[in-house]
Amino acid sequence: MKEPVPSQLFEKWKGVPDKPGVYVMKDAKGKIIYIGKALNLKKRTASYFNRSEQPDPKTSAMVGRIFQFDTIVTDSEKEALILESNLIKRYRPKYNVILKDGKRYPSICINLENPFPFLSIVRKIENNGSAYFGPYSSSAAVSQTIKMINKTFKLRKCRTQQSKRKRPCLYYQMNECLAPCCFEVPHETYHKMVEEVMLFLNGRTPNLMNQLKAEMKQLSEQQKYEQAAVIRDKFFSLQKTLEKQIIVSNDFQDRDVIALAEEEDLSMITLIIVRGGFLLGTSHYEISETMATREEKIETFLKQYYEDDRFIPKEILISEPIESKTIIEGILKERKGLKVTISEPKKGQKAKLVKMAFVNSEKELKERIRARTSRTDILARLQKKLGMETCPRRIECFDNSNISGESPVAGMVVFQNGFPEKSSYRKYKIRSVEGPDDYASMYEVLQRRFRDHSDNRQPNPDLLIVDGGKGQLGIAVSVLWQLKLENTFSIIGIAKKNQLTGEAQDKIYQPGRGNPVNLSQDGDLLLFLQQIRDEAHRFAISFHRKQRVKNLVKSAIDDIPGIGPKRKKMLLKHFKSIKRIRAADISEIIELPGMDENIAKQLLQHLQKT
Repeated sequence: MKEPVPSQLFEKWKGVPDKPGVYVMKDAKGKIIYIGKALNLKKRTASYFNRSEQPDPKTSAMVGRIFQFDTIVTDSEKEALILESNLIKRYRPKYNVILKDGKRYPSICINLENPFPFLSIVRKIENNGSAYFGPYSSSAAVSQTIKMINKTFKLRKCRTQQSKRKRPCLYYQMNECLAPCCFEVPHETYHKMVEEVMLFLNGRTPNLMNQLKAEMKQLSEQQKYEQAAVIRDKFFSLQKTLEKQIIVSNDFQDRDVIALAEEEDLSMITLIIVRGGFLLGTSHYEISETMATREEKIETFLKQYYEDDRFIPKEILISEPIESKTIIEGILKERKGLKVTISEPKKGQKAKLVKMAFVNSEKELKERIRARTSRTDILARLQKKLGMETCPRRIECFDNSNISGESPVAGMVVFQNGFPEKSSYRKYKIRSVEGPDDYASMYEVLQRRFRDHSDNRQPNPDLLIVDGGKGQLGIAVSVLWQLKLENTFSIIGIAKKNQLTGEAQDKIYQPGRGNPVNLSQDGDLLLFLQQIRDEAHRFAISFHRKQRVKNLVKSAIDDIPGIGPKRKKMLLKHFKSIKRIRAADISEIIELPGMDENIAKQLLQHLQKT
């Protein structure tokens, strides 16, 4: 049966030219919901406005949201591809494939702009002259790699500038650092070590071992046995690492292998990184709610993943043929400076690599669907147990944190469809409460959260959780009653068990009910609510620690008019301490650059009072 297309859309489609360009889909509010590119705009948009039916109900529902569309004609398909990529980055449409920030895999960064580069773990790739290696499948994997590098090579661990320390740290004493922060280390020696680390991280361990072997032999011939022994230890350490790595191709080339698996409304792209024939790692990228085809998903992944300052291998294997292969190869060639080949192998060793990526993609996809199904079941049972009218798809939980009233803060965490949605987390500094008053703090935070409930930036939750017993729950109920939100959504309080009275489990309280909800037969429901409470607790405590540290590092001269960060730094650098500034003569202070008599007087008067 043919899908009904609004007449204004069909009439506008008739005038779409047979030229390359970009099309922009909008909903009834004029919001962009999808952006695509086409070699032939007329033919591509026909799949939305001039076909008998859509391939699946979900796509049909998405197309049904299109209220208007625009087209932008370009001179070539390459221009269309670049324009599409820029527009997607700018507007981030709901139904486009976007590699979201929520799950950034960790990478290792070496800042080559620094005279003495060091290793750091990052989750965001920036075009800042640094070299990036990865991504790694987990934080544990990247930490293990850095631990191995630290034991084998002597790169500095601290970020202190050269000659800033008076004495080296413990790593120098353990013979794991050359301590360029204290001593004069030749740049040639240090940068040779950086190059060795980069060879190792690029999967060139066999090449590096050959270099070390030749160097060790040369030193032995020169009877420099102690230096040769250092190289020997490094060689054996790398040999042990190499024994643990898996060889997946016997031509020892660099490749990225990309495969796509789909099931229900979820897609999974799996990336396998092969360097020098060795399998270095696997990462997965989830895609949901998109109007893109299989081909477009792979194509968009290629554009977005290699957009950052990542290492681009000479060969990329993909599971799906793509229309813009030649153009993307050209763009990647421009970035790398060497020819890059994209291919879809059908047989041989390369096809086996693609199959391996596809099997991993299917496995990860099924695991995530299973987890999502399990959470859906928990939410449905929780709705029934709490007597809620709607399923608690959005859950918000609040917790306070302070030490004897010092630096009081609160945190809000959000669980969407049973999983943390960290982009919606919120931090609150308590403004109106003095001293350790958790009830007043909870009152202030809930007032601030729900006072402007008409604000669409944060929708109301289906379930509100407050960390605490009947007292905190009563505060929350009174706030919602004052704001006329008492029947808008459900609310519960979660209190920890009292071990002194022999309580077996945490308690869940509801408004108007004296006894806690009986969850003795529903341990997984209680565990789920505890997980949300513990996440709110962790989030609030981490924010509180940052605030305390920030307050601790404030000095006695921070609030003096005319003393900004530069003058403060200069004063502390010259006098070394607040005590010495207080004891200094005004003439000594005036002699410093940027200081005059008026500011010096204010400074000394303030310090004498404190």
